[in-house]
Amino acid sequence: MKASDLFVRALEAEGVEYIFGIPGEENLDLLNSLRDSSIKLILTRHEQAAGFMAATYGRLTGKAGVCLSTLGPGATNFVTAAAYAQLGAMPMLMITGQKPIKSSKQGHFQIVNVVDMMRPLTKYTQQIVSGDNIPPRVREAFRLAEEERPGAVHLELPEDVAAEGTDSKVIPHSKVRRAIAEDKAIRKAVQTIEQAKHPLLLIGAAANRKLTSKMLSRFVEQLGIPFFTTQMGKGVVDESHPLFIGNAALSDNDFLHRAIKQADVIINVGHDVVEKPPFFMKQNGLKVIHVNFSSAVVDPVYFPQVEVVGDIANSIWQISERLEKQDTWDFSYFMKVKEHIDIHILEGADDERFPVYPQRLVGDIRKVMPENGIIALDNGVYKIWFARNYKAYNSNTVLLDNALATMGAGLPSAMAASLVFPKKQVMAICGDGGFMMNSQELETAVRLNLNLVVLILNDNAFGMIKWKQSEMNFPAFGLDYGNPDFVKYAESYGAKGYQITSPDDIIPVVEKCQKEGGIHVINCPIDYSENDRILNREIKQKSKLL
Repeated sequence: MKASDLFVRALEAEGVEYIFGIPGEENLDLLNSLRDSSIKLILTRHEQAAGFMAATYGRLTGKAGVCLSTLGPGATNFVTAAAYAQLGAMPMLMITGQKPIKSSKQGHFQIVNVVDMMRPLTKYTQQIVSGDNIPPRVREAFRLAEEERPGAVHLELPEDVAAEGTDSKVIPHSKVRRAIAEDKAIRKAVQTIEQAKHPLLLIGAAANRKLTSKMLSRFVEQLGIPFFTTQMGKGVVDESHPLFIGNAALSDNDFLHRAIKQADVIINVGHDVVEKPPFFMKQNGLKVIHVNFSSAVVDPVYFPQVEVVGDIANSIWQISERLEKQDTWDFSYFMKVKEHIDIHILEGADDERFPVYPQRLVGDIRKVMPENGIIALDNGVYKIWFARNYKAYNSNTVLLDNALATMGAGLPSAMAASLVFPKKQVMAICGDGGFMMNSQELETAVRLNLNLVVLILNDNAFGMIKWKQSEMNFPAFGLDYGNPDFVKYAESYGAKGYQITSPDDIIPVVEKCQKEGGIHVINCPIDYSENDRILNREIKQKSKLL
């Protein structure tokens, strides 16, 4: 058969449902092969958005999301998405085209070495040099993308290779059971926890697997050990649980860090150093038990003394089977910290000032979103407010990026979530800066008939950097801009637009959008003027009193 037909059959054998992207002339054989396949092509308006959608599909399903571009500029537009998936441990396959490699009449027009470009950003990058190589290359790419730790992979399919004939057969998809931790490591972890006086459980991004979530919920119930999460670990265990202390949205000086300083052992499940540190380790300080699929990457702020390496769910099950509640454990101070955090989160939730203050916004969005509803956050200072103040009741209901922390991913991520879970309420929450980086995908969302609410937090500036600028006592400079009329902008794409004019508008407007379905864009002016006072000074001062 034609090599491009074999390529598509290999993708089908891997269970691929969607390919996100923008084809070019070098992909036309592959595009024609896709036409009669079971795979649906999602044509986007920018390759970066296609990559974000593929990565988020992978994050939500555990199956590698697939995205497609042409050579040269199309492929270079995948770079940020590749880093997003690789740092965030999201399984994703990028397919790029290339000029003929066996004979070329166009010199080096549009040609860059995409394979070498992708090498530092992926787990695997290969050019396919013959149709016979397609089955092993595709199988290996998916194996590596999906195996722990998941990440980005890349295949380049040149134009002449796609068009040639081949007699090769598809290699069937196969699963490999994860290795489990050795007995000695489990016993060492159990002994360390038993001897602790103030053990504390930390849940990170790699724990966001269905079975791991179940085992961790059982662990908390059985042993009564309080827990907190990293930003990307939100919702793995229900945050309405009475033993949930809070989220490490900041790296230090929050109320939560008083509990961390009191802890003598932290059971660190699924966190690694690609995510912004939830705390800083110091020599001769607390003990950390690293429970993860792979050993710890040692860093000046992270050097765990005990490591349990293997399937996380199995490790937690083994530990819980051998560990019993200890009379010597004392969690009273942790519960005191929790009380202060819960009080602080409620402060400002009824604030009537306008433009809207972040505390009020987060509180109202939590009220209006169902427990299984999904919010996809772009990158900005509001991400800290949502991580701290918005309780997640289920895993993967707060999609944020605390690894690459790129702007522009919020809207495409929400679109992917709506595709995967069409019956769930999904909301993209974006700053005006991040929204405009991929706002053209509104057309894609409308064309796909998605049900999606897009909430734009508008301060006419790059608010996160302005907050840092203020923290460093620099005068405001270089970070303000103008915006379009977002209501008219939404309407120009065939979506519906709304303008928030009072904090009291938020809940009824969002409820109206959710009830109607379709694509709705809400422009909400926001006031970040108290970020510095609250997040830099007030929390630090109040937490010291604990």
